[in-house]
Amino acid sequence: MIFDPASSTGGAGPSSPSKKRALLRRTQTEGNRIGLLPTVGWRERNMKFLNGVLIPTLLAPRRAGRVFDTLPTAAAEEIGVTWLGHAGFFAQIDGVNIAIDPNWALWHGPVKRVSTPTVLAQHLPPIDLVLVSHAHYDHLHLPSLRKLAAGQPIIVPEGVGSLVRNCGFGRIVELKLWQSATYKDLRITLTPARHWGARMIHDTHRGFGGFLIKSRDRCLFHCGDSAMFDGFQEIGKRADIDLALMPIGAYDAPSGRPVHMNPEEALDAFEMLGAHSMLPMHHDTFPLGNEPIHEPAERLMKGALDRKIDHRVRLLHEGESAIY
Repeated sequence: MIFDPASSTGGAGPSSPSKKRALLRRTQTEGNRIGLLPTVGWRERNMKFLNGVLIPTLLAPRRAGRVFDTLPTAAAEEIGVTWLGHAGFFAQIDGVNIAIDPNWALWHGPVKRVSTPTVLAQHLPPIDLVLVSHAHYDHLHLPSLRKLAAGQPIIVPEGVGSLVRNCGFGRIVELKLWQSATYKDLRITLTPARHWGARMIHDTHRGFGGFLIKSRDRCLFHCGDSAMFDGFQEIGKRADIDLALMPIGAYDAPSGRPVHMNPEEALDAFEMLGAHSMLPMHHDTFPLGNEPIHEPAERLMKGALDRKIDHRVRLLHEGESAIY
């Protein structure tokens, strides 16, 4: 169970620096919530990120996106997914069009998107439902959400609804861990992750997680952001997952905090889930870690080949679609 600081602080962040520091320490290891304090060596890692990743990316030209053609239409009994870049997907399941963590930003502060998006909001069919896994800027990107908002419902973790209140959505549904919401014949359940949900330094009460999206016959899992933890076994026990969307990048964090899985850990988690197929995400879009931008995908496919599960793991280009 995840400890929620709002239960003892009323959800309001302390104002003095000493109290803020105490909050950072207090939330370092509570439940699956990873605290905000960096580990020893963070200054050196940040200098490495600045000089080895950030500045070279700023100076390099942005890659052109792939030429957009058309999006395939998944049949009612199929799962269709299109990778929008980073953790964003357009998904079709049981005839419902879903956008998950959509992000068409070209910049996140000084962090530059390395390629021009291929599939833009205007290329998508009308979106029936939007899901956002947590409040971090690279997952909850307000300008991108506003491009999709047309009075449809949006589902977010507990404590995140206030951030999307003025975007133009209809009903805003906040879920606690393992709570579910229904849309037509779909059941959407918020699953645990090992991460953190604060958008700023003071709002550590905000929830975070992944989503199980179940129709009568099929199941899609979007992991959100997560470090490795044994909760993947419990998620796998609760659903027969056809397709798992798993994060594989930003594992060499400048802060040194273990907040993301590396590719081998993502494969471990995939096997713990017992899912039939896997598509990677959270890579090759925004350089957020000290690893080379091309490394996560290469390590993933080598790891899948070594484990003899490469027929179950597929690497999509940004803007590419797959049907299962």
